Amino acid sequence: MSIGSEPTVSPARAAYRRELFDLVGADDPDEVQAGTPAELRRRVAAASDDGVLRTRPEAGEWSVVELVGHMLDAEIYSSARYRWVLGHEAPALEGYDQDLIAEASAYSEADPEMLLAAWEGLRRVNLELWARSTLEQRARHGIHLESGRSTYEVLFIEMAGHDREHLAQMDRTLGALRTH
Repeated sequence: MSIGSEPTVSPARAAYRRELFDLVGADDPDEVQAGTPAELRRRVAAASDDGVLRTRPEAGEWSVVELVGHMLDAEIYSSARYRWVLGHEAPALEGYDQDLIAEASAYSEADPEMLLAAWEGLRRVNLELWARSTLEQRARHGIHLESGRSTYEVLFIEMAGHDREHLAQMDRTLGALRTH
């Protein structure tokens, strides 16, 4: 990518963004995100009660506790991206390899309560930041190196879709493990 140019967005990445937006639909992304902590805790409790919290439904898939760790990672990166966009003029927003980060973090062995508490704290701070933001701030953008131009609002909506995507994945995981 040359200086001043924006990356070419792959069709797969564009489709993923559309998928996240579709998961939010006409719902308020602030309300979606605000409702996720209770939904996430409910699924973790169900997995704990069933004794499958750390069980992967199949090779290459994450367990419920690993999904919580992934959601924490996503919240960490989103927290930084929000602030880069708000504080800088069109900053570069790097992607990350979610599998490498998850593996390095060894979430399969982590304390789920610690993961939830860290995630919930960041989520509260990010929701409060959103509530204080102006329309002008929400329109500020960065250049995501995989997704192209991304406004604060787009990043925020994507996170709401990401929540729904992984809550549904947890439901599928729990369903698959209950049938074994």
